[in-house]
Amino acid sequence: MSNITGILNVAKGALSTQQRAIDVTGHNIANVNTPGYSRQRATIVTNKPISSSCGPMGTGVQVEDIKRIYDRFLGNQINTENSNLGRWEAQKGGLEKAEMVLNESSGYGLSQAMTAFWNAWQDLVNNPSGHTERLVLSAKGQALADTFNRAHSDLKSIQADMDANIEGTVTEINRFTDQIADLNRQIAGIEGNGQNANDLRDERDLLLNELSYMVDVTSSEASDGSVTVALSSGRTLVQNDRSWDLSAQNNPSGFPSIAWKDGSGNSVDITHTISGGELKGWVEVRDILIPGYLASLDELANQIMEGVNSLHVEGFGLNGSTGDEFFNGTSASDMAVSANIVANVDIIAAAGSAAGVPGDNSMAIAISDVQNELTMSGNTTTFGDFCHSIIGQLGTDVQEAMTRFDHEAAMVNELSSYRESVSGVSLDEEMLNLIKFQHAYEAAARLITTADELMETVITMV
Repeated sequence: MSNITGILNVAKGALSTQQRAIDVTGHNIANVNTPGYSRQRATIVTNKPISSSCGPMGTGVQVEDIKRIYDRFLGNQINTENSNLGRWEAQKGGLEKAEMVLNESSGYGLSQAMTAFWNAWQDLVNNPSGHTERLVLSAKGQALADTFNRAHSDLKSIQADMDANIEGTVTEINRFTDQIADLNRQIAGIEGNGQNANDLRDERDLLLNELSYMVDVTSSEASDGSVTVALSSGRTLVQNDRSWDLSAQNNPSGFPSIAWKDGSGNSVDITHTISGGELKGWVEVRDILIPGYLASLDELANQIMEGVNSLHVEGFGLNGSTGDEFFNGTSASDMAVSANIVANVDIIAAAGSAAGVPGDNSMAIAISDVQNELTMSGNTTTFGDFCHSIIGQLGTDVQEAMTRFDHEAAMVNELSSYRESVSGVSLDEEMLNLIKFQHAYEAAARLITTADELMETVITMV
């Protein structure tokens, strides 16, 4: 091919190659702000040489393939940290709602309601025959009960919010896994023909990244380019062009459990095998943290009711009545001042004996002193200290979630920045490439002009 026609073929190949390289550069520039896009590069190689009288003769250039600049190991690291980020962000959000429920900085929380209740008993101690003091005591007792009721109800509402989040996320996970399975099919078909499905791979990796934020997943790539996606517990979500759905099914406690459907359509409860992502954070808030706060509230409410009632039934009201309980209820959810007391506050027992009515305040003193007795946590702490411990534990949990969230957010940002340095588009670099390929294209065009002039000279000579 060491002739004028050979020169034309070399020039033609050079034009096509530089044009393809410019196309790739333009594609990079166009996607500079596209989320998840990985920079592409045209791999330019020399053509196979031919034999000539003076040895192997080059035949020009061609684009061998278009490579995607991507570090799969780095992508897996980002997905792992993204799963942790999703977990702690979800947990932080749930706990911040719980913190608002038991917020003591608003001016009237549980501890303030308890203080007002005990102060009302002290006022009755000072004036055991007072009708007004009894009215105030009944109102403060109901205010305390209402505070317990509201806190219990609001915490249960947070659990319901977690349920709604879980159900919505399960639907999203199924949608993503279906899309990944479809992309697997497309990628395997394209790459089975020897081509690179770069843009489809970017789309799939972006879905994997978003999926990892919702639930802990691992992925591995097969030789045909498809990925297998599984939960950390080993349950497969995607394999080749097939996906397995998750579902949210109510358990005996009334909360939706997360179930995985096997190949036979049977559902397997995987709720407590999930170890990352938003699902983990919401399940942990719903099934572990909130129930702990509710149990503590119930314990505190029960002990207050038991402590007050056990003494009150032994005392005597202004009308000589006895045997009446001050509180009704079984937990923080239904705690209330006795309907009999609400109807007639004179039956509030301040006296320790019938003979002492109306001036005897011995029972009011005994009930007022209950607040300072070591009745909680195995007789080691008072009602007030136990209440503060509930709020303190919640604050500790919130602080831990915030700290872990900040750490994971920093890790994801750092890894994402590193990914951008590896796979992201640099406009400066692409502009330099554009100029380089443009000049090479112009030189190839000049080579065609030269070959044309040579051909014209030969024709003129004939």
